[in-house]
Amino acid sequence: MVKEFKYRGYALEQLQEMSYETFISLLPSRKRRSLNRGLSKEKMKLLDEIKKAKEGLIKGPIKTHSRDMIILPTMVGVDVQVHNGKEFVAFKIKPEMIGHYLGEFAVTNKKVVHGTPGIGASRSSLYVPLK
Repeated sequence: MVKEFKYRGYALEQLQEMSYETFISLLPSRKRRSLNRGLSKEKMKLLDEIKKAKEGLIKGPIKTHSRDMIILPTMVGVDVQVHNGKEFVAFKIKPEMIGHYLGEFAVTNKKVVHGTPGIGASRSSLYVPLK
């Protein structure tokens, strides 16, 4: 049996039908304050692009640098590419992501993988056998 998604006791359909102000009241205080202060031009443009993508007017994923945008119920089901400082990280917005920031899903650092030192890399490498 598949568990139905709920955010603070509301199903996805209820969240999508809910008014913007009512949804904001469900969010934690920091996110609620951020959305109550208003959206920047960049975030408004992102919401417009998402609305067009849901209508089928935009093909392909939506690229954005707006990592601090909070995922709203209207964004569910859209392919997004978020910039991580070097490249765009692609993912599809799922219902479980509601209330999180876009930047949480585009990690900005990678695991450090060190190679073996080459000859002349350090003083100790002079004594490494060449076999």
